[in-house]
Amino acid sequence: MSSSGRRQLRLGALGAVLAASLWAAAPAGARVLLVDASPPRHHDHGSHAHRFATIQDAVDAARPGDWVLIAPGVYHERGDRSPAHAPADEAGAGVMITTPRIHLRGLSRNRVIVDGTLPGSPQCSSAAADQDLGPAGPDGRPLGRNGIEVFKASGVTVENLTVCNFLDGAGGGGNQVWFNGGDGSGTIGMGRYRGAWLSATSTFYGGQGAPAGSYGIFASNAGGPGLLADTYASNMDDSSYYIGACPDCNAVLTRGHAENSALGYSGTNSGGHLIVERSEWDQNKTGIVTNSQNNDDAPSPQDGRCPGTQRSCTFFRRNDVHDNNNPNVPSAGTAGLGPPGTGIVVAGGRYDTVSDNRITHNGAWGVLVVPFPDDTKPPLDTPSHCQGGQLNFVTACFYDDWANEVTGNRFAGNGFFGNPTNGDMGDISGLHDPGNCFHDNRGANGAAPTSAPGDLQATHGTCGVPHQGAALGDPLTAQVICATEAFGPCPPTPGMSYPRATQVRMLPLPRQRSMPDPCDDVPANRWCDEDD
Repeated sequence: MSSSGRRQLRLGALGAVLAASLWAAAPAGARVLLVDASPPRHHDHGSHAHRFATIQDAVDAARPGDWVLIAPGVYHERGDRSPAHAPADEAGAGVMITTPRIHLRGLSRNRVIVDGTLPGSPQCSSAAADQDLGPAGPDGRPLGRNGIEVFKASGVTVENLTVCNFLDGAGGGGNQVWFNGGDGSGTIGMGRYRGAWLSATSTFYGGQGAPAGSYGIFASNAGGPGLLADTYASNMDDSSYYIGACPDCNAVLTRGHAENSALGYSGTNSGGHLIVERSEWDQNKTGIVTNSQNNDDAPSPQDGRCPGTQRSCTFFRRNDVHDNNNPNVPSAGTAGLGPPGTGIVVAGGRYDTVSDNRITHNGAWGVLVVPFPDDTKPPLDTPSHCQGGQLNFVTACFYDDWANEVTGNRFAGNGFFGNPTNGDMGDISGLHDPGNCFHDNRGANGAAPTSAPGDLQATHGTCGVPHQGAALGDPLTAQVICATEAFGPCPPTPGMSYPRATQVRMLPLPRQRSMPDPCDDVPANRWCDEDD
């Protein structure tokens, strides 16, 4: 067995450990707080001391170890209107959780809806007049809103519900479910977390520069162990999933499904122990992107090494990455630089392993390993400017890529845009020791995968030795620059043609599989144990 294979087995065991570590028996005295916006039924009896009409009220009353169960219904939560939860100059959240070790769970994934639209609006309405843009900031502009935000509270679980239509504004926002360990701080501010059986989407998009959903399921500045499992996210102008700002994330994303977003997955400066696996990525502009960036998700760079070693602990494995050719998705900021028609991109990343994925029908490239030039600056209180990169042209921070391993993937039908260098694999990189390596991948019908530069598996088949990819003046570089439009518009011409947005279309939210038994592990309570 190869060393890569042995690492995958160890990381698989680690995933199980991470998952198990998020579960513990309910502590003695743990309460179950019930949320039901409907009037009490005539056959309800006993004390209603632990029954609430809003999720935020129940969360505010919860103590560490308590459970909050939510009955089916549409909840137009407005925790960001409460003085206790309302930041003066940034987006708050419909539901803000600051108490550690509480468990928030809906009784039905498809029928418990945390809805960001105005109270009284139809469920997840797409009408502009129904959108709630948040309270006004100091300058009078709406601040935007987040959906369910777990802020610096370790050990919280959020499960078995749907969140929709929380939009960004002048103060940020637009995150449907957010495990936030201290965004923009450059430090780890929370530990373990779990999100499972979740759906996250937005039905509204008002055009470039207008409020939109930014991220579906988001974890930042969290040291884990973290688990995102059995989830769905779509229609985001940045990414359906995001794990970032964690040099050693200790996180697993598994059995997810991302559609119709600028990026299916985005991971900025995230590495160490990190697994993205067994998930489906389709109908996005770009499927999976991990990158180094000189922004508020410090510290850079993106580094997949196990701490203190030269081995990769960041794996993108056993995913189904197909048909990411859609330019007509919401798009904003640097997420809009994702090359359309590309399955997996490592941009300025190091020591990442892309293995055993099924990568099909992506019109530009199946896997693309490239540098990342970035002209953003982190806040002044985060680590030094351009950490891990090289300052070029005074203001741009240039992150080259090296020591990434692409192995055991199955490719078919990629590169059908037909431009020079389009195909299964591409590598742009300077000479590094170790360089990027490509081996044991299979193309259509068992043939060698197509690549640029040509025959990468022969020239770059050995890992742990010096390699160099295409140079910055190579045709592959010109194609990537055109595809991303990183330096300006690139109108279609013969041999240099990529799909561009014509009209953004939002996908309806498909019905998703709900948690088999939402009463599992919950302490005794009238909803789970009594006969009504």
